[in-house]
Amino acid sequence: MVDLGLPDLDGLSVVRGLRQFTEAPILILSARNQEQDKLKALDAGADDYLTKPFGTGELEARLRALLRRTRQEPGKRDCFEAGDLRVDLTLRKVFKDGDEVRLTPTEYRLLLILVRNAGLVVTQRHLLTEIWGADHVQDSHYLRIYMGQLRHKLEIDPARPVIC
Repeated sequence: MVDLGLPDLDGLSVVRGLRQFTEAPILILSARNQEQDKLKALDAGADDYLTKPFGTGELEARLRALLRRTRQEPGKRDCFEAGDLRVDLTLRKVFKDGDEVRLTPTEYRLLLILVRNAGLVVTQRHLLTEIWGADHVQDSHYLRIYMGQLRHKLEIDPARPVIC
């Protein structure tokens, strides 16, 4: 749970920071009730938004719903495989030809979005919003830089990416 009205930090920055290294559910608790505040929090990576004041019953129900959506069977590992690439989503590790590939948090987040949307069209706007926030939808150079880095780490010939 994150409150947007933190005394020393911007709550949206906290959410973006958390999303750099975890997929754990994030519930925003805030007195801010404007639609724009809710949209910014959800676009930053929050899973749900609860406006103060609220009852404990509603809070508990929302927490149960978040946990239901993220529960995983014990011992079950979530992996994505395509060609010689394997992404272990449980351990947050990436392998190419069986060797671990070290990715920065931003590179991993970008790859994670692509893996979760495998076979679908993912727009630049969606990637920019998910990774850097709605304020950066015009900063396509960020995406070009990180996609280039990913290609160099994952492709045999980065200039000719293989589509699996």
